Amino acid sequence: MTTAWALAAAGAVGLTFGLAPSASAGEYLVNGGFESGALNPWSCDGSSGSVVSSPVHGGSHALAGAATAADDAQCTQTVTVTPNTTYTLSAYVDGAYVYLGVNGGTSTWTPSTGGGYQQLSVSFTTASNQTSATVYLHGWYGEGTYYADDVSLSGPGGPTSSPTSTVSPPSSPTGSPTGSPTGSPTGSPTGSPTGTPTSSPTGSPTPPPDNGLPTHALVGYLHASFANGAGYLKMSDVPSSWDVIDLAFGEPTSVTSGDIQFNRCSVTDCPTAESDADFKAAIAAKQAQGKKVLLSIGGANGEVQLTTTAARDEFVSSVSAIIDRWGLDGLDVDFENQSLSLNAGDTDFKNPTTPVIVNTIAALQQLKAKYGAKFVLTMAPETFFVQLGYQYYGSGPYGGQDPRAGAFLPVIYALRNDLTLLTVQDYNSGSIMGLDNQYHSMGGADFHIAMTDMLLAGFPVAGNTNNMFPPLAPSQVAIGMPANTYAGNGYVAPSAVDQALDCLTKGTNCGGYVPRSGPQPGLRGLMTWSINWDQYNGNEFSGNFHSYFG
Repeated sequence: MTTAWALAAAGAVGLTFGLAPSASAGEYLVNGGFESGALNPWSCDGSSGSVVSSPVHGGSHALAGAATAADDAQCTQTVTVTPNTTYTLSAYVDGAYVYLGVNGGTSTWTPSTGGGYQQLSVSFTTASNQTSATVYLHGWYGEGTYYADDVSLSGPGGPTSSPTSTVSPPSSPTGSPTGSPTGSPTGSPTGSPTGTPTSSPTGSPTPPPDNGLPTHALVGYLHASFANGAGYLKMSDVPSSWDVIDLAFGEPTSVTSGDIQFNRCSVTDCPTAESDADFKAAIAAKQAQGKKVLLSIGGANGEVQLTTTAARDEFVSSVSAIIDRWGLDGLDVDFENQSLSLNAGDTDFKNPTTPVIVNTIAALQQLKAKYGAKFVLTMAPETFFVQLGYQYYGSGPYGGQDPRAGAFLPVIYALRNDLTLLTVQDYNSGSIMGLDNQYHSMGGADFHIAMTDMLLAGFPVAGNTNNMFPPLAPSQVAIGMPANTYAGNGYVAPSAVDQALDCLTKGTNCGGYVPRSGPQPGLRGLMTWSINWDQYNGNEFSGNFHSYFG
C-alpha cells in the first residue's frame, strides 16, 4: 500500500459561465410545476423530457423523463444566484433512482419508487464569486420513466442578467515530469482549473450494489503473504470489529503475465502462521459472522499490467482459482506504481483506448459476471490516480505530463455500477488541489474532507467542465487512512478522524473546507492499512471507528 509520487505540469482551461434570467424573488425556478404544459425554460437531453398530465403531485402537469439504457434523461434549468448565499432545492419525484442536484455541488437521490411521489431536498451555499447555478433532475440508465413535480429553488432573490459564455484558450505547459516517482512531489503544478465546476456530472451518483455490508463499515488489510514489524495475525484472531478483510496480497508471476498467485506467509517468515486448513476454516467463520473476506491484488510490489487479451484472460482465470480455493467474497484492486498508465492521445476517461486500461476493465467485468450480484468489488487507488485527475489526465495535450495521472478514473467509471467500495489511499500522497482550487496536504482532517468531497461531488477531469467525473454514492465511499505512524505517511490522530467524519456526514466541525457535496450521513466508513498495524497500536483506529458510529 505504499508507492511514491511524481508531479507533472499542464495547461489550464479558463471557463466563465454567464447567467440565465432569474425568477421572482424568493422562488428562482421558472415553471417548476410544469403548469405551462411545456418544458421551457427547462432543457432535457435529446427528446427524453416531456410534460404529462398523470401522475402529478400538484396541479395538472408534471415532468416525465424517459430514461433508457443509454440516457438518464437529465433535465436542467440555469438561474441567477447571489454569491455567498444559501439556497434550498426541492422536488417531488416518482420512480427508481431519481436524482436532484446542483451542478458542481450537492445532490440527493431516491433508491426506489416508494409507491408514489417522494420529496427530495438539498441545501447549498454559493461560492464567493458564483452568480449562476444550474439545477438538474435525472433518472437512471435502464430504469424507465421517472416523474417530477413542484420543483423549487428557494432563496432571498437575486439580480437578473443576460446569458453569456466565454472560454479562454489553454495556456502552454510550464513544466514536465521530473522522472520516475521516487518520493513526494518536488514542486507544485502550475496549471489548474480556474473556477468552480458548473457542469453536472452525468449519471450520478451510482446506485450501489447490495453486498450485505453494514451501514458504516470498517475495512482493513491483513498481512497474509508477508512479514514485517507489525507481526503476523491469524485470521481467527482478527477482531470482529472488521467488516471487510482484504488479504494482502495477490501478486503476478511477472508484470505482464496476468497470472496472479496468492502465497501465504511461510512458516520461516511467520512462525505463528496457521495451516492452510485452519486459515480456510477461519475465513468461513468470519463469513458466517457477516464479514467479507477479499483477495487484494497489487500493493507496492505487485505491479500488474494487462497489456494483452491473453494476460486479461489469464488474470480472470488465476484470480477465479484463488477465490474458489479459499471461498472468498470478492476482489480488491490495489494497483500501484506503473500498473495503470494512459497512452498518448487517450484523453476521454469514459471511452479509454489504452490496452492496459481496457483489459483491466474487461477482466473485472468478467469476474463480476462470473460470480454475480453478491461479488464484492473494491478499489484502493492512490490520490495520484484519482483526485489528481482534477488537474491532469494522462500525458496531457502537450505530452509533458506523467501518463499515470488520473489513470484509475476510467476503471472506476466503467465499473461504477458494480463497485462496492472505493477506498482511495489518503496517505503517502503529495499535495492535491481540491474543488476549492486550493492545495491540500496530509496531516489533518482537511485533507480527508477535501479528497472525499471530490468523490462525493464529482469533478471536471483536467479542468474540463464538459468532461465531468460523476460522483459516487456515499455508500460506495470509505476513507483510506494509515492505522499509525509506522503504517504510512499521513497518519492523523482520532480527533482529526472524528473531525473529518463530522464534516462529511453531519456538515459540522468542517474547519477551512466546506464540502460541495453537503452532509452525507450515508458515507460507508473507513479503510486502513492495516489490521496488523492497528493491532500493534492497541486497536486505536478500529476502536475509535466503533466509538464514533456507535
